[in-house]
Amino acid sequence: MKLTVLGCSGGIGSGRHTTCLMVDDDVLIDVGTGVTTLDFDALRRIDHVFLTHAHLDHILGLPLLLDSVGEQRASPVIVHALPEVLAVLEKHLFNWQLWPDFREIPSPDAPWLRFEALQYGQACELGARRFESLPVNHVVPACGYRVAVPAGSLVFSGDTTRSEAFVAALNAIPDLRHLIIETSFENALADVARASRHHWPESLAADLAGLACAPEIWITHLKPGNETAIMDELRAALPQSRLAALAQGQVLEISA
Repeated sequence: MKLTVLGCSGGIGSGRHTTCLMVDDDVLIDVGTGVTTLDFDALRRIDHVFLTHAHLDHILGLPLLLDSVGEQRASPVIVHALPEVLAVLEKHLFNWQLWPDFREIPSPDAPWLRFEALQYGQACELGARRFESLPVNHVVPACGYRVAVPAGSLVFSGDTTRSEAFVAALNAIPDLRHLIIETSFENALADVARASRHHWPESLAADLAGLACAPEIWITHLKPGNETAIMDELRAALPQSRLAALAQGQVLEISA
């Protein structure tokens, strides 16, 4: 299994792109501006999308992806997400006002888009890959994902702040090799982080203190301009951890 980072910033500007992770060449986890780095042929190969939540920086590329390649495909793109997330997409995005409902284009019998609800703890198996929804703690309904293959597992938190349920889910994964987890603000902006339910270095350190395993830790969703300060504070708070900032274009592989 190969995960390619198309976007991992908490904002845009100066080459930064928002969250979009590609698994092998046919699955996306979130569809932020990072999806725009793919060429047309790569876009056309995307069959499945797993959404962590419905905030714009994680979904804004989805309608344009469908608009660009829908007629070139023989089957619909399937979007997997919590039922609450799919309800937001139906009401506020694919509603014929902000954007056409591609679940009805070109016809309800042969659409370009299909929704599939995925509850917490449920999994979707695509060949040898298993995508499992994990509980997190954000300001809107949200989940993280475990991507498991026979050789090991990778977890992406999506957006979250402190979450005992998420840490418990991590501790239940015996073969966790990579943890991609957000930290959006430095400690001085902890009040902003609390209000928006994002991590800051001290909160992430407190959560990871309860982690029973020792995966490689990759920090994502760093706010533009604050990346260095956040990473410096994280290294000070977690001196024994193997952690680094996730980078656009980075590839993580799990193989036997």
